[in-house]
This record gives sequence, C-alpha cells and structure tokens, in this order.
Amino acid sequence: MPEKKTIDAARRDARQGKSASTQAGEFVREEIHHIREGKHGARSTKQVIAIALSKARRSGVQLPASKGASPATKKQAARELAHAHEGHVVSSKRSRAMTKVLRREGHSAASHASLARHAHGSAMQQGATERSSTARKAARTRAGKKKQAA
Repeated sequence: MPEKKTIDAARRDARQGKSASTQAGEFVREEIHHIREGKHGARSTKQVIAIALSKARRSGVQLPASKGASPATKKQAARELAHAHEGHVVSSKRSRAMTKVLRREGHSAASHASLARHAHGSAMQQGATERSSTARKAARTRAGKKKQAA
C-alpha cells in the first residue's frame, strides 16, 4: 500500500495536467526510498521500477504498459488499471509472502550507481535524435528553474 503523501503528490501532478509517467514517478521515488531505508530489497533497478509502476496503476494513475512490453505484462497492466477503481483487495497471504521474498533481496538496486547505470542503458536504447531532443528539453527546464529562483 503506497503512503498517503505519495498518492497526494501523484494526484497533485494529475491536477496540474502532468503526464501519467510523471505521476508514476512519485511511486518510483517512494519505492527507492523503501529499499534505501531497508524496508525490503530488489534484484534489480528494473524490478524496483516495475513494483512502483504496479502500485501507481493500482492507485489510479492511468499508465498503460509500454509498447515493447510482453503480452503478459500488458494484460497485467490492464488488470491493475481495472482494479484501481473497484477498490480490489489484495490477498494478505500473497502480499506477506512477496514482502518476505523481497526482504531477502539486496539493497544495491536503489544505489546511485545502479540507478545511473539503468538510466544510461535506457537512454542508449533510444535513437541519437531522441536523446538529443531530451537533452535540449532538460536544458530548457533547467533554464526555467534558474529564472524562477532568481
């Protein structure tokens, strides 16, 4: 179950008209925090993000599966989105079992190095043009933040 402040932050993003991936980012941030504080672990950064996106969908963030996802992942994402508005109750036995499994995993999946490696790998899967446009957009965002601070 996500923390109340995470759900509130995601809803605030939604009210501001931000994208579903930005809203889901709040859940990713929370999951990384959980791993760093020792609540549980994860095998990889990819798993951390997958857990967070699942929580986001179950909390009502309209985030479909990516285009390159497997059919099983797409089906699961659709199921989570459907359960979001039903108030579907998760099996307590299964939930407890998964938490127990995750507790045995390591905590390096949320390290700065691991997150940077994942981001770099994700960026390399994009084309050079897309990477370049992302960098330009980031530069514009930074410039806007500097003006606001001044």
